[in-house]
Order: sequence, then C-alpha cells, then structure tokens
Amino acid sequence: MNKFKIPSDLIPRAAYTTRVEPFIRKPVVKVFTGQRRVGKSYILYQIMDKIIQDQPESNIIYVNKEDNRFDLIRDYNDLVRYVENEKVRGKINYIFIDEIQDIAEFEKAVRSLLLDKKNDIYITGSNGRLLSGELATLLGGRTIEFRINSLSYSEFLLFHKLDETKEALAKYFIYGGMPFLVNLRLTDEIVFEYLKNIFNSIVYRDVVMHHRLRSTLFLEQLIRFLADNTGSLFSAKSISDFLKSQKVMIPHNQVQTYSGYLAESFLVHKVLRYDIMGKRFFETGEKYYFEDIGIRNAIIGYKPDDKSKILENVVHNELLYRGYEVKTGWKGKHEIDFIGAKDNESIYIQVSLTLDSEATVAREFGNLLEINDNYPKLVITMDEQYRNTVKGIEHVNIRRFLTGNLKA
Repeated sequence: MNKFKIPSDLIPRAAYTTRVEPFIRKPVVKVFTGQRRVGKSYILYQIMDKIIQDQPESNIIYVNKEDNRFDLIRDYNDLVRYVENEKVRGKINYIFIDEIQDIAEFEKAVRSLLLDKKNDIYITGSNGRLLSGELATLLGGRTIEFRINSLSYSEFLLFHKLDETKEALAKYFIYGGMPFLVNLRLTDEIVFEYLKNIFNSIVYRDVVMHHRLRSTLFLEQLIRFLADNTGSLFSAKSISDFLKSQKVMIPHNQVQTYSGYLAESFLVHKVLRYDIMGKRFFETGEKYYFEDIGIRNAIIGYKPDDKSKILENVVHNELLYRGYEVKTGWKGKHEIDFIGAKDNESIYIQVSLTLDSEATVAREFGNLLEINDNYPKLVITMDEQYRNTVKGIEHVNIRRFLTGNLKA
C-alpha cells in the first residue's frame, strides 16, 4: 500500500514528535520549516512510523521533491492528480509532501486537498516565508507550524553516543549539530567539506535561484561578515559602511534585503533589539546567529579566539530549540543578551566566556539587576568553578544549561 520504506536507523527526536502527536488526524495542515538538512524529512518518517504503529493498514502518500522520481510533479495540478490517484476511498489518507516550495503554486493544491476531511496533511519547506504568503491567506488559520532546528547539544550526545564531557562540548562547538554528521568521522577535513556543500546548496538553491540574483559577490561578502561578527549588534547601514571600506559598494537597503533572504533560508536567525522600558522593538540594530554553528565555522574556519561568539550562538540556538521567542534587550544603556519568551513567561540571560574579573561580574550581573521583575535571570559562562547566585541571579555553567539540569 505504502510505496516507500521508512529508514531503519531513525534516532528519535522526541522534542519535536511529542509536539506533533496531538495534531495527528486533526483538520489542520502540519507545516515543518527549517534549514535544509536539519532533519525535517526524518521527523516526517518518525511521524509516519507512529501512524503505522497505531494503524498498521494506514494509507500514507509520500512525495519528496528532492527525489527525482517525483520530478513530474511540477505544479499544483500535478500534485493534486498524484494524490488523488494514490488515495484510498473511505479511509484516512496521510499525505506527506517534502520540500513543497519546489512545486509551483503549491498553496492551491494544499487548499484543495484540505477540503477532503479524510486527508491528513503534513508538509515541509526550507523557506521562512512558507506561511507568510499565499498559504496563510488561503488556509486562514488551518495551519500549525513546527520549526525544526539542527541538533541541540543533548541531541548531539544522543546521536553520536557520547558521554557529556568537556571534550564532547568542544566537538559540538566546532562541528555543530547537522544530523548527517553521525555518519562521518568528526575531523575538520571531512566535516567541513560536507558542511561547505550544505552551505553552497542553501545559498544557491534557496537564495540565489529562488530570488534570481545575478551577482553573488556581495552575498558572499555579507555572509562572511555575519560569520565574523556573530552576535554583534549592528544595522544595515553599518554593514554597508564596512563593506564599502572593503571596496564592496552596496546601499544599505540592499543589505537589508539580502540579509532578509538569508534569514528566510534559515541560514541565519535575525534577533531584534527590544526596549524593555518602552516595551517596543527598536527600528534599527539587530544581531544575527547561525542556525548551525558548524556551518558558520566551515565558512570562515574555526578559531579558538571566537569561542565567546560561538558560546553566545549556542545559547541562542538552545533557546530556540526549547521553543522560546528570542530578542535582545535594552534598558537605558544596559544590554541584555537574550530575552526568551514562551507561554507568557520570560527568561533573561547574559552570556560571558568567563567571569575573570570583578568588572565583568559587575557588568553581567549588574545589567540583569536593572530589571525589576521576578522572572528567572541567568549568567551563563564556560567557568567550571562558579558561584551559585549573586543577589538571586544564577551563575550557570554552559554544560549544565545545555543538558537541561536547570529550569529554563
């Protein structure tokens, strides 16, 4: 009945599948978004496996647009015809469409298929605008999005069968969390070659081709700038001014456009600056973090001197993995690295490589002490020896934070 084979080497990513399970057989389109190769297809396989375990005779229709066997499905008409041909009348048909953005006007097909209450629909896409355009307009609230990220540190340990040690964290800081790395020897030469190929695929397919860009020189310079300045606060104008100093002439509005393209492809995440007192976002100034720290290192090389940038990127990604909406906070002249918001609760986090001086302690804890509410406030560092609290603010080692031995 089902013309595909679920891989036998599935490693569960329960953080995602448990969120999806309540929506199985519900009349909403389940939309999985995220960067290429972060494991969206394998999440689909795990959901299929769950469905088959519950109902062994389930009819599952799977279309993978990265598989050339489905090259004949070019537009929404082709997709509807294929699904109608594969359906079993009178039964629930579980429809999985992988990388749906490669099908022209796919939104029309999804709307049409949703009209049949026997269709349970799951789609993946590698473009951040998947739910902000025609699909959202046509389906009007009948979608739910699940953002899939590269492996968290705890998942990295599970995938690679590693004990939690300083050495394991060092590997994660260098190579990141792309799931396929489990099949490779973790050496710079092998891993970075693989990650560079993923990076080129993202840039070419999801940015250059998708937006029909004619010149990639500026795009390449912009990506290198973002990699070199991970976690720094800047504006489109400041990037434009820097690139002009490097003889790359580009107006700041084009910087804004191109950085938007990179965020849409999920290569980077844009974090906006938030005025804590005024409870509003600033119009200028933002930070960028890479979806996968290994890809960032493959672009410009891993340098131990960048460890503070990598640490901050890893904390940001962990907050995303835990389902937080992330922004960077400002109160007067005081910066808060991250404000995480989830379920009407907040968490405030400062990140520092080490608390190696009283001045650093005063700055990192002092900024958090400026915030007058009772939500959790943390200072996260690489320090193995750390104080428990300073005036109620917790000092937390990064390994303890990443492995979940903390309420956050």
